[in-house]
Amino acid sequence: MTTQKTKASDERQVELRPSDILDPNNQIGVRLRSLYAAAQEEAIPERFLDLLEKLDQAEMMASAKMAE
Repeated sequence: MTTQKTKASDERQVELRPSDILDPNNQIGVRLRSLYAAAQEEAIPERFLDLLEKLDQAEMMASAKMAE
C-alpha cells in the first residue's frame, strides 16, 4: 500500500476578512482548520499500514471459516 498527497490539499487556502482577524472565535477556527489540514497531509506510518493489512487478512480468514 502506498500513500499519495492530493493536489486539493495543497490548493486549499483560507481567505480572511478584516473582521475575521479581530474575532477570537474565527482565529480559533482558522488555527483548527490549519492543524487539521496539516494532520491530513501526514503520511500513514508503514507499521500502521501493516497492521491494517493483517486485520484484513484475519477478517477474510474468519469469513472463509464461517462460510464452510
